Amino acid sequence: MTTDGVGIAYQVQGEGAAPLVLLAGQSNNHRCWDAVRDDFHSERSTITFDYRGTGASDKPDVPYSTELFALDVIAVLDALSIGRADVYGTSMGGRLAQHPAARHPDRVRTLVLGCTSPGGPHVVERTNQVRRSLVRTEPGAARRALLELMYTPGRPAAHPGPYRTLGDPAMPAHAQRRHLAADNRHDAWQVLPDISAPTLVVHGTDDDLLNPAANAPLLADRIPGARLHMIPGARHAYFEEDRTPASPLVLDFLTSVPQP
Repeated sequence: MTTDGVGIAYQVQGEGAAPLVLLAGQSNNHRCWDAVRDDFHSERSTITFDYRGTGASDKPDVPYSTELFALDVIAVLDALSIGRADVYGTSMGGRLAQHPAARHPDRVRTLVLGCTSPGGPHVVERTNQVRRSLVRTEPGAARRALLELMYTPGRPAAHPGPYRTLGDPAMPAHAQRRHLAADNRHDAWQVLPDISAPTLVVHGTDDDLLNPAANAPLLADRIPGARLHMIPGARHAYFEEDRTPASPLVLDFLTSVPQP
């Protein structure tokens, strides 16, 4: 239960001693991480949760924000009696992860920001063509456009799914609107220099049109001591499609930082 009385469903898997919080993108529930969370269990237990508005969590029709989602992360850690955890967020999950790292530095041991941005006036926006493709009204058109933005050509034919990264299909319309508004209003630029946790920024190259790759060096330059790694040819769902380089990269980073 959060401080504002919202029930949040969370899930813990794996036998690794240290906890790793995995934060999904906009409008996704915890199933977004199904394909890759086992990659971390040799060294970490993984913690996911259903954002308010998704999955088994409550779905209040009130304003959401990345700051509010970040407080939900702290609530889940409190419920599990976890003092500090590694945090890995992608897309909107990477945006909200910036807040606990900056505002609750005692709770975030290391930080991984994947395919994400700082938000606000400094963000490098997706093109209008991409925006228009995501709001097409023909049956299935917007979903097909999102699939093409998430994965490289040919993958949908070779891997017909189900695709857990395209949003929670049972999510009510009001929650979809609230998630979109929260993501669009994100702006952590002023607090990024306050992040003291060792940070890795991961992004696909220019093939990520959903969240342009130019946002990655903005984050890496703004966060003290952050490392930057670009994955050639990767699109927005690099963490799944390019898991062979991506998961070991992240795990190597996490384990390179000594436990206290």
